[in-house]
Amino acid sequence: MDISIVVPLFNEDESLPHLAEWIDRVMTEHHFDYEVIMVDDGSKDKSWQVIEQLHANNPRYKGVKFRRNYGKSAALNVGFGQAQGDVVITMDADLQDSPDEVPELYRMIKEDGYDLVSGWKKKRYDSKLAKNIPSKFFNWTTRKMSGIKLHDFNCGLKAYRHDVVKSIEVYGEMHRYIPVIAKWAGFNKIGEKVVQHRKREFGVTKFGLNRFVNGYLDLMSIMFMSKFGKQPMHFFGLVGSVSFLLGFIAFIVVCVMRICGHISLTNSVWFYVSMLFILMGTMLFLSGFLGELICRNSTTRNQYLIEKVIEK
Repeated sequence: MDISIVVPLFNEDESLPHLAEWIDRVMTEHHFDYEVIMVDDGSKDKSWQVIEQLHANNPRYKGVKFRRNYGKSAALNVGFGQAQGDVVITMDADLQDSPDEVPELYRMIKEDGYDLVSGWKKKRYDSKLAKNIPSKFFNWTTRKMSGIKLHDFNCGLKAYRHDVVKSIEVYGEMHRYIPVIAKWAGFNKIGEKVVQHRKREFGVTKFGLNRFVNGYLDLMSIMFMSKFGKQPMHFFGLVGSVSFLLGFIAFIVVCVMRICGHISLTNSVWFYVSMLFILMGTMLFLSGFLGELICRNSTTRNQYLIEKVIEK
């Protein structure tokens, strides 16, 4: 199969027939063998009934329905698990992503050899204050922290090689950082394509400013796990040792000053500061030690992504 299109959705019953008609037209024109996997993230409208009707009309349309709303990351992760195509395309269901972009995205994966191609909505039709400005700041921060030169990390329109989606796990708000997760997994050829952004025709946006807060917390998690996920002692042990050493040196200085009669030990704020640093250092070191014990007993401690094997 050439292409799997994964469409996460929540309350999009009005837009789904139009999206399906558009996808079918593009796929037919370019003679693609394809499937469309629609993941209903606990919709309260008639989205699932629409998906059932689409499947009845065209078996290429497949559906997954969540019992409740779990979020876009969960929907994508389930969709990735179902996908069978050589190239996997993700797009939103609100008609703001254009299926006309799919053939070029497919070509960039198959012919140019990219592992992942992310769309860049260079010209947007969203609110500047509520969405555009926060998005630019979010993308700038992610570029600096990850080293990946993309302008739009959160664009829903992306293309992946099959083995990329089978090698990554997406949860929380981490759909925003799929390029970062893919790079962490060893897929380094990440490209970008300017794509058309269209105004929403039906429904209302699911965007909320609270997602930026959750998104940044997830970014911290990804960056930490990529560096110290299998060796937490390298982080906690180092920071704890430095904290303990500073506290111990401060304690020695305070004791010497007390012996020389310059200060009263219990009335000196530096005595309590040194004790605080020693205590913090000890706790951090123990956290790293416990993290190492957990990692060494984890069933995934020796799971690695292998690209190629030469055998007899």
